[in-house]
Amino acid sequence: MNSGFYQLVILLPEGRVIRVGRHGRFLFPMGHYVYTGSAKRGLESRVARHLERKKKMRWHVDYLLRYARVVEVKRYSRAVSECELNRRVEELPGSTVVAPRFGSSDCGCSTHLFYFERNPLRNSVE
Repeated sequence: MNSGFYQLVILLPEGRVIRVGRHGRFLFPMGHYVYTGSAKRGLESRVARHLERKKKMRWHVDYLLRYARVVEVKRYSRAVSECELNRRVEELPGSTVVAPRFGSSDCGCSTHLFYFERNPLRNSVE
């Protein structure tokens, strides 16, 4: 799969304030986060980059991943849009926005990162 969308389920083991580049500082509670992203080409490379521990801070999610770890990756074809996948996560019970506009600077979504106390994708959003 060279292009498509992905969702990272991220576990932050302890709450902390994190500066997200020029976006500002946010309090990220301990728990799970679902980040929805896309890759027009190189989907597997993009996901692999997110899994690396040492990297240049390029995307909003990189700042969170300094302190957290990816516990699950879901990949999707372009049969559904990135924002539609993101909307499905937003509608899950317990979905909370902790960093408005996180990862959504190129679309109309309120954010592409949602917080949950527990992993909400154990029962997929597909």
